[in-house]
Parts: sequence; structure tokens; C-alpha cells
Amino acid sequence: MKDRGATEDRLLLLKGVSGAFRPGVLTALMGVSGAGKTTLMDVLAGRKTGGYIEGSITISGYPKKQETFARISGYCEQNDIHSPYVTVYESLLFSAWLRLPPDVDSETRKMFVEKVMELVELTPIRGGLVGLPGVSGLSAEQRKRLTIAVELVANPSIIFMDEPTSGLDARAAAIVMRTVRNTVDTGRTVVCTIHQPSIDIFEAFDEVRCS
Repeated sequence: MKDRGATEDRLLLLKGVSGAFRPGVLTALMGVSGAGKTTLMDVLAGRKTGGYIEGSITISGYPKKQETFARISGYCEQNDIHSPYVTVYESLLFSAWLRLPPDVDSETRKMFVEKVMELVELTPIRGGLVGLPGVSGLSAEQRKRLTIAVELVANPSIIFMDEPTSGLDARAAAIVMRTVRNTVDTGRTVVCTIHQPSIDIFEAFDEVRCS
């Protein structure tokens, strides 16, 4: 189309964005719907492949390389996708087998899965079927924690979470945020988008970036 003289219109989604995320710090990207929270996080995570992205992203002072970054980062979707026919333990074991380096032996993988289940408080329901959302199996809050655990078994240093408390009542949201805090306390960098948090959820964050 360019060869035929057609012009290209660009829609500017993000501009003048700068900041830093630190290990062991829970950071919130907060703003109204459509403000660009998820877009920004997707750019940082390397999940945006279309359009034009300008600027620089560094990791520990070095230019970000997506091939390497993908191995040290995790991303928790707002809408989780799990097989309904496996147990909590099987879901985590499957993720560990797929994503941990091949030089990690079987026993180490299993031990790591056990530690992650303990960290996100899933050990009591390890044998429960995941089931279908709103129909059977895990509750919405338990599914959120399973989503976090599935990423944690890959042993990432950085985790992005897209509205981890979305659709939860106050009690369930508090449980999920406790799990998120446990994750941060392991020294990982955790970045969450958040929309209209309660005062308790807001105070759970160490830093807030508004968009």
C-alpha cells in the first residue's frame, strides 16, 4: 500500500513512560479502564509484536533481549486457562516439566513444585481437580493462585500479573494478595495492573505507578 502512495496513520498509545522496578518490591500499575496499563505491561513483557515500539528497556543495566528475558520472566493472565481434567499438583508438574531447563532432574522438579505449592498455599488442595470456572472444582480465588503457581514453577525472576484480584470479593482478593506478597518476599520483581482497588489492596503495594 505504501508503494501506491497510501499514507500510514499511527495511533499513539503510550508516550513519555519511564520508571524502574526493583527486586523484592511489589509495584502496581494503576489507572482507569483504557488508560494503557495492560498495554504498558505487555510491552515490558515483550508480548506486543505488532505496531511500533520505540525507546529502550534495560535489565540490570543491560539492554533487554527478548530471548533471554522470556526465560527469566512470567506472565499471569487476567483470565486463567487451565485443563479442567487434571489436579492442582498435575498442573504444576506439567508446567515444571515444560519450562524448567532440561538439566534439572526429576526429583528436583518435584521438590520445586512442592515448595511452590506451599508458597501459594495450595498444598491442602493439591489433589483437587481444577474443574470448570463457576461449575466445578476450584473457586475463582483458588484458580488465581494456581495461575500464579504455574508461572512460579518456571522459577522466574520477574513476574507480571494482569489484575490478579479482578472478579474477586474482598476476602478472596485478600487471600490472593497474600500469595502475591509471599512471592515478592522471595526476592522476585512483581508488577501488577490494578483497577479500583480497595484500601486494603492498595496498601499491600510497595510502589504505585499511575497511568
